[in-house]
Amino acid sequence: MPSRQRHPRAYEQKALAYEIVQRLRLPNNGSLNSILGEVEIAQAVAKDAGLPFVRIDTLGLDADLIESKISRPFARKHRMVPLQLENGKLRVACSNPYDIEGIDSFRRIVDREVTLVVASEPDILKAINEVYGLRHSVKRAERDLSSGIDLGNLEQLVHMKSESEIESSDQHIVNAVEFMLQHAYDTRASDIHIEPKREHCLIRFRIDGVLHDIQTMPKVVHKAVVNRIKTMSRLDIAEKRRPQDGRVKTTRAGKDIELRVSTLPTAFGEKVVLRIFAPDILLKDLGQLGFYDDELTVFNDFISRPHGIILVTGPTGSGKTTTLYSALKTIASREINVTTIEDPIEMVYEDFNQTAVHTKAAVTFASALRHILRQDPDVIMVGEIRDDETAQYAAQAALTGHLVFSTLHTNDAASSITRLADLGLERYLISSILIGSVAQRLARKVCSHCSKDCFLTEDEITALRLTVPKGKRARAKLGEGCFECRGTGYLERTGIFEILPMTETIQQLTIEGADAPHIKREAVAGGMNTLRQSALRKLAEGVTTFEEVVRVTAI
Repeated sequence: MPSRQRHPRAYEQKALAYEIVQRLRLPNNGSLNSILGEVEIAQAVAKDAGLPFVRIDTLGLDADLIESKISRPFARKHRMVPLQLENGKLRVACSNPYDIEGIDSFRRIVDREVTLVVASEPDILKAINEVYGLRHSVKRAERDLSSGIDLGNLEQLVHMKSESEIESSDQHIVNAVEFMLQHAYDTRASDIHIEPKREHCLIRFRIDGVLHDIQTMPKVVHKAVVNRIKTMSRLDIAEKRRPQDGRVKTTRAGKDIELRVSTLPTAFGEKVVLRIFAPDILLKDLGQLGFYDDELTVFNDFISRPHGIILVTGPTGSGKTTTLYSALKTIASREINVTTIEDPIEMVYEDFNQTAVHTKAAVTFASALRHILRQDPDVIMVGEIRDDETAQYAAQAALTGHLVFSTLHTNDAASSITRLADLGLERYLISSILIGSVAQRLARKVCSHCSKDCFLTEDEITALRLTVPKGKRARAKLGEGCFECRGTGYLERTGIFEILPMTETIQQLTIEGADAPHIKREAVAGGMNTLRQSALRKLAEGVTTFEEVVRVTAI
């Protein structure tokens, strides 16, 4: 605890000095390329006060603890937020450890020994907004939605809100959904899951491919939140017995963001999943996807062909759509007509002519593809080849001079050839129209802020079937966990690719009816790297970890 003997105006002087340092835009560590920011100033304040400096991870905050110990006005005024209870002591983050009045007032309020740490002012304000924003809105909504007729006055006429009034006009519900979306954007979430349980509702975010529990809501609020999202995405509020799909377009920091909304009836109510699509995530330069230079050269050769079929394979969530959109973006120009058929349209992009599958209106992949061939296309992207009719029309498009992109759900690149044969395409036809197949996965990257060197254990080496010279150790990297990666040791993801070009050898094997393992062996002999080999390459370079290699390329 800072000494009480400091000058009574120390608080004002330090606060003023804090603002002055920011306004001076002083160079950081003598470098003219960067200036002192909030974090560096807070670190200096912490050092001056002899206190630890921390970064606040909002996902790890105990919201109940915070709300029980400090009010929102007090927290905002004094820039303080409780972090956790440790051995009976309350650990509290503050931006100004010289605010003696505020600290003393807080100690009297909680009537508990307080341990101070220093955090930057933006971190503290963000924590306050996220804890008191979403939780406050949910609590107010619970209070409003739980209120009923006053039984103490049986003659009193009470106006009960209709469902539509609650759905569209309740400000607390609107605020709760807004706070939830803002929190998702700030944490780089790709999906928001709103899951009804027996006693409550659980909100989870998928960050870098892994789900994190974020918030629980009372069951009474769940229905209103779901209806608010349905209203935003123009879904039928009255329909609760069947799944529905919709979309919402919004903006953040000047960028368009699209949300794909999916509802599903479950045992305890409607579950809602919102998938977040931002242009800088879905539309990237091909060099940012994780291709090595040799792989990128082969893939660029694929997409520069005038006609044929290019397949991208992998399970759901493996990044196939990002690869396809990025490839289309690379070749799109005013000289060519790029047309897509999607189910649903992942993100609206003006340079493409996008068509959505609509089963009720008899618009399927096959029927849409049949009509698109009359639209003078140059490049066609078919979201997925699911049936023999779609496969036949895709083959026809490739034969008549069109470049066709599509996806298949197969485990590796070689299996895409046998899958096309299973869908009724003749083997000789596949050998002549298929340019190549790309199998891919997404692996989490080691956090660059907390990575450290490590060595693979004997068991890990055996599991990966590696050969390590006697007396040598296999070096790798892992993340210790920090503020930037939210303690996971991972930050962002990278693509792992297996690229199979249709060489003369592969064409001949295709015509002869070879199975997928045979084709894969010959492709590897011809220089193709398998998914496991590509993942091991990134493990050796310290890009990912042993656990991720095993997870995404399990044999």
